[in-house]
Amino acid sequence: MEIVIIFLGLLFDRLAKIWALGSLKDNNGIILINNFFKLEYLENRGAAFGILQNKLILLALFTLLIISGMIYYIIKYKPKSKFLRISLALIISGALGNLYDRVFYKYVVDFILIHYKDIYYFPTFNVADMLVVVGTLILAISIVKEEI
Repeated sequence: MEIVIIFLGLLFDRLAKIWALGSLKDNNGIILINNFFKLEYLENRGAAFGILQNKLILLALFTLLIISGMIYYIIKYKPKSKFLRISLALIISGALGNLYDRVFYKYVVDFILIHYKDIYYFPTFNVADMLVVVGTLILAISIVKEEI
């Protein structure tokens, strides 16, 4: 099950980024909901929220370390909890998606922009980021559920 989730998540992320590169890179983006939701190309040379700008090798090595640790955990301990296995697979999938970008482009392709008029802009993100966030939320719920 984990391999299928990782494959599908990575595939969806790659297809979305290929589309963004081809459709959004050289224009002003696509407004989906005026003053709220836009698809706009961005080359992110850092990590979440733009931290660690231009630290490509550090970010790639850290990502490899985290992915390796999660894969080791899944193989060695074979967790019985479906939530835990799904959460780890989603996180691995998203991490691999952004790692791919860092290795082959030297930056991460971001293109989803949520904002409120010109007052507030949430940092631009991508499908891989969503996979990591959803996986992390499921992981947190799984951990709390096990402790109750």
